[in-house]
Amino acid sequence: MEYNILKTYEAGIVLSGTEVKSVKNNMVDIVGSYISIIGSRAFLKNVEIPAYQPTNLHVEYNATRPRELLLNKKELAEIALKTQEKSLTIIPLKLYNKNHLIKLEIAIVSRKKKADKREYLKKKTDQKEMRRHMGA
Repeated sequence: MEYNILKTYEAGIVLSGTEVKSVKNNMVDIVGSYISIIGSRAFLKNVEIPAYQPTNLHVEYNATRPRELLLNKKELAEIALKTQEKSLTIIPLKLYNKNHLIKLEIAIVSRKKKADKREYLKKKTDQKEMRRHMGA
């Protein structure tokens, strides 16, 4: 993991009909995507959601278009303030179906420092070693 997760939020996402079907069938790639706040709105950028049945589309479809996130004003103001004052990043963690609604878990994160990464990798290696010795 390259980030320290500071706080998580649950957001709705504005999708078209074919995109909802794609999400429900796990045809989404959120790797490398991020959230940006423009004015008083939040947008998910660089996520690929292909059309469910591209052969049925009669209009030009952009699978990587920015998608608006649905957050309340208080959450949006809190996120904007935290990311501006400390130069933190907002990333999506997972996209899921909750009570027939598509939700996106997002997080305010800070980049891990080199020493933190080394410590994390050392701890992970130690855990693997312990499991290997316990199983032997």
